[in-house]
This record gives sequence, structure tokens and C-alpha cells, in this order.
Amino acid sequence: MRISVHPDATALGVAAAAEVAHSIAEAVQARGRARVIVATGASQFTFLEALVARTDVPWAQVDAFHLDEYVGLPLSHKASFRKYLQERLFSRVPIGSALLLDGEGDPATVLAAAGAAISAAPIDVCCCGIGENGHLAFNDPPADFETESPYLVVTLDEACRRQQVGEGWFGSLDEVPTQALSMSVRQILKTRHIFCMVPDERKSAAVQAALEGPVTPEVPASILQTHASLRLFLDPASASRLQPGTTAAHS
Repeated sequence: MRISVHPDATALGVAAAAEVAHSIAEAVQARGRARVIVATGASQFTFLEALVARTDVPWAQVDAFHLDEYVGLPLSHKASFRKYLQERLFSRVPIGSALLLDGEGDPATVLAAAGAAISAAPIDVCCCGIGENGHLAFNDPPADFETESPYLVVTLDEACRRQQVGEGWFGSLDEVPTQALSMSVRQILKTRHIFCMVPDERKSAAVQAALEGPVTPEVPASILQTHASLRLFLDPASASRLQPGTTAAHS
């Protein structure tokens, strides 16, 4: 695990984009294509902006996979993660292919197709964040650390749903769907290289629990401690609760 603390969210995004771009290029050079998982949410804004601005990403050789999506939410809704990715990434780069989770489709059919596609070959890069409640993708606590299913239907807890309201995606808690399609924890861990971008003070408690606490389903992101190639990008606010030795030991 490597942890770095950057001056602000913009600098964090630029630094993360440089390393992700390098990892994608390495995968393309080694295997002809790069299979990449992309995350959404407010925490990824500066990272994605910096990534699409780069000219050294071989996008035509990238196969992208969707991390999660709300069940039943139309593509036209501003909180749709399909809409998010189309607007902030796929419409701005010549992506080779993109598998998007259709939250309006039959969940079993959607998950079966997505699971077959992502299981077809190893994943090179996963870009992710950590939720205010410690969730990883939409795996809220207590997360399922055992299932081998690549994707699953999950029930969203209240803390997760309140985060979505707080970030402005929904007008009230009642508007937030109670279920989502999510990549499983074990599928995320199968990725060769994980890059986790976590700015903002409201994530500080989750960051502390994920990095300094035990590995437990009650803090889903704590499972990242077990990954052989994890790169974590923080800003001073999100790192503010960490013991000084935590970042020093992993810098």
C-alpha cells in the first residue's frame, strides 16, 4: 500500500491521473489492451477531469467496466452513474469499449451479462473511492466479503443514501433508491492495480477506519489493506484523522 497526501483535491486528481495513465499504458504495451474499472461520485471529479486532459492514454485499447448503478434509476436522472460516465469520460475520449450497468433492466439479466464480460480476462486497473460510511463501490456495511459473484444486488444503508443527498444528487432521502447493482468486493480485489482517490474532510473518519482499523465487513474499504498493489490518494482534509505514522509508513 502506498499513501500520498496532496495539497488539495485538484492536485490529488492530477497526481492520480498521471499514475493511472501510466498503468493503463503499461497494460496496453504488455497485453495489447487494458481492462479498467471506473468509479463515479463527487470524489472522482478532479481525477477524471485530469485523466481526460492527458494525451498519453491509449483509449482505443481500453475496455472499461462500470462499478455500480442504482436499481430503477433512469439514464436521464442526474444521479445516474451511466449518465455521469458518459458525460465526464466516454463522450470525451475515444474509448475502445464500455460496459455500463443498466439500472432500468432486469437485474438478474444485467448482472449475468456484466459478470460474464468482466470475468473473461483479468482486470488491470480499478479506480475507486471510499464512501462516508466506509463503503467500497456500493457494498455498504456489513459488506459481503465472501461472494465470488462479480456483481450483485445490494441494499443501500441510510448513511450511504444520506451521502447522495448531501452531494446534491437527490433532493431528499425519499428520492434515493434503496437498492443498487454493485461490483462485489472480491471482484474488485482481483484487479492487478487499485487506485483509490479520496478527497474531502467528510471522508476522514472512513479513511481512518479503513487504514488504521481492523479488516472487517463493518468497514468495507478496510479490505483494501489486503491488496498487493494499492495506491491511495488523499488531501489534508481526508487525511486529517490519520496518525502521523500511517502516511509515513506507506509513503
